[in-house]
Amino acid sequence: MCVDLSVVASVLGVGWIVVEYAVKIIAVGVVPEDRRPSSSSAWLLLILFVPIVGIPLFLMLGSPYINRRRARIQAQADELMHEGADDLPDVPRSLQTAPGFVSIAQLGRRLTALPMVTGDSHGVISDYKASIARMASLVDEAREYAHVEIYIMAWDSTTDVFFRALERAADRGVKVRVLFDHIGSRKYPGFHRLGKRLTTGGIDWHLMLPFIPWRGKTRRIDLRNHRKLLVVDGKKAMMGSQNMIDSSYLKKANVKVGRAWHDIMVELSGPIVAAVEAVFATDWYTECGESLGIRSYERDAYEPDVGGQTSAMQLVPSGPGFTTEPNLKVFSSLMYLAQNRLAIVSPYFVPDESLLAAVVTAAERGVAVELYVSEQADQFMVDYAQSSYYRSLLEAGVRIFLYPKPQVLHTKCLIVDDEYAVMGSSNLDMRSFGLNYEISLLTTGGDLVDDIAEVVVDYQRTSRELSLEEWEQRPYIRRYLESVMRLTSSLQ
Repeated sequence: MCVDLSVVASVLGVGWIVVEYAVKIIAVGVVPEDRRPSSSSAWLLLILFVPIVGIPLFLMLGSPYINRRRARIQAQADELMHEGADDLPDVPRSLQTAPGFVSIAQLGRRLTALPMVTGDSHGVISDYKASIARMASLVDEAREYAHVEIYIMAWDSTTDVFFRALERAADRGVKVRVLFDHIGSRKYPGFHRLGKRLTTGGIDWHLMLPFIPWRGKTRRIDLRNHRKLLVVDGKKAMMGSQNMIDSSYLKKANVKVGRAWHDIMVELSGPIVAAVEAVFATDWYTECGESLGIRSYERDAYEPDVGGQTSAMQLVPSGPGFTTEPNLKVFSSLMYLAQNRLAIVSPYFVPDESLLAAVVTAAERGVAVELYVSEQADQFMVDYAQSSYYRSLLEAGVRIFLYPKPQVLHTKCLIVDDEYAVMGSSNLDMRSFGLNYEISLLTTGGDLVDDIAEVVVDYQRTSRELSLEEWEQRPYIRRYLESVMRLTSSLQ
C-alpha cells in the first residue's frame, strides 16, 4: 500500500491550523474571566502570537482552578480572623480623625475582618543587624511560645544570633513554630540543611507554599508568601520588610560591589499583636492543618487614648486567598485621601491602572507626591518594568528620588499628609496585589507615623532626584526593553 506523503502533510497542516484557531478562539473567551484588562491583554498577546510558549505558561501560571482551590483553604483558615474581634468598634473610640480615614478603616475591616485597634510602637528599626538582634532578644524573653513567619530564611553568620535564640527558647520549653517560603528560600546557601538544623534544635517548622510534585504538593509555581513577622507570647510582635538573611543576600557579586538591602521593622505591643498573631495562625493552619486558636484582644477596663506611643493600628493582610485585593484598595483609597503630601517608598513600583491613576491624580490636583525607588532594582525585569512609568509620573509632577546603586532600597511604606502611614511587606506592584501573601500595617494618631516619616527623610538625604530632562535622554534600546518588561509584568 502506497501512502501519498503530500496528502498526509496536507491533512496534518490543515489539522494544525484547525487546532491552533480553536485554541485561540477558546482563549479569547477563557483568559479574560475574572482578570484585569491589562493582564488579559498580555496573556492573549502571548497565546495568540506565540502559542507554543503562551499556552503552557498559561496552564502553569494562569490557571484559575488552582487559585480557587487555594482560596477555599484560605476561607476556612480566615475564620480564625474573627475570633475576639467581632464585638470591637471599627476604630478606637478615642481616635480623632477625618471621616474619610474612618471609611478606609471600615473598608479594611470588611475586606479582612480585622478592626482598627490600639497598639504601642516601641520604635522603627532601620539598622539591618540591629533589627535581627532585637528579634533575638524578644525570643530570649519568650516563656510560652515564639511564632516566626519570614519569606526568606537562611542560617548565616548574620542571622546566627536569631537562630541560636530560637534554639535556646526550645531548650527551656518554649514552643517555637517557624514558617518560611519554599521557593523564596531554596535558592540561598544552606537551604537543604536548614530544616534539619531546625528539627535538631527542637523547632517545629513548615514550608510555606511548598512545590514538591513527587510528594503530591503542587500549586501555581509563581505564588509566594512574602510576609515577615514575629510574635512572642501573644504580647510582643515585630513586622516589616526585612528577611532573615544577611543584607548581601549571600551573593558574591553583591559583596564584591558592596550591595546591601535596606529595610525597616517595627516592634509592637498591645491589642494589635492579636491581629499579627491571627495572620500567623491562619498561615500555620493553611500549611499544616493545626488550629492554634488566637488569644483575645487585650481589653483593659481603661483603654489608653490614642496619642504618643499609643497609635491606632489596623493590620491589612492580603494575598491570593483574599479575592478582593485588600492592600490595593486600601492603598488607593489613602492616595485619594491625600490633600498635601504623599510619600511612597517601594523597591518594586509596577502599579496597575487604578493605583497609577490614584498617584497621578494626586499629583495633578496639587498634592506633593514623592516616589522613592532604587536607582537600579535588584531584578532585571522589574528594573525595566518599573522605570517604564517614570515619564508619565514626572510629567504629572511626581518627584522621583533614586536611592543610589549598588544599594537596594527594600523598605515598603506610604505616608499621607504626615498623619497616616502604612508599612509592611507589600510592594506597589501587581505581584504583591495578586500573587503574594502580604502583611501591611495602617496607622495614625501616634508616634509611629512620625518615626516612619523620619526614615523617609533620611532616604531623601541619601537619594538624588530624577528630572524629566535627564530621563528623556535614556537610550532607545532601554525604552524598548521597558515596554517589553511592562507587558510581561501583567502576566498574572
